[in-house]
Amino acid sequence: MAEGPRVQMPARRKARKRALDVLYQADLRDQPVPDVLGDYVARLERPLPEHLGYATALVEGVAERIDRIDEVISTYAEGWTLERMPVVDRNLARIATYELLYVDEIDDAVAITEAVELARQMSTDDSPRFLNGVLGRIAEYATR
Repeated sequence: MAEGPRVQMPARRKARKRALDVLYQADLRDQPVPDVLGDYVARLERPLPEHLGYATALVEGVAERIDRIDEVISTYAEGWTLERMPVVDRNLARIATYELLYVDEIDDAVAITEAVELARQMSTDDSPRFLNGVLGRIAEYATR
């Protein structure tokens, strides 16, 4: 029986998934992000994937601006503290917030949709709706 065509995950989605992997590990283990990123890259097969550059930029961007990003998320996550959020959701929110605030070439709708889609695949049933709401409020703030 022949298989249908294999659907490729878009490169930026792969990059976001890799960034999530690194930020999740650093958060869960309470380790410095640069150390976790270095270990993660060292374990990858060679040649390194093309999307790794964007993944690295996301991880480094979030790490450099983590205090401001967490402040913004905390402000717009009505009734939720960062500590109460599932680790996956917290780090998806960080990646998307970084894109919303600091990556001009990514449309706000794309940043939100990608975070929601990864939450749908990797987190709780309530996570996509929660992230969509929080990130929508952040996007409104970012366009003011």
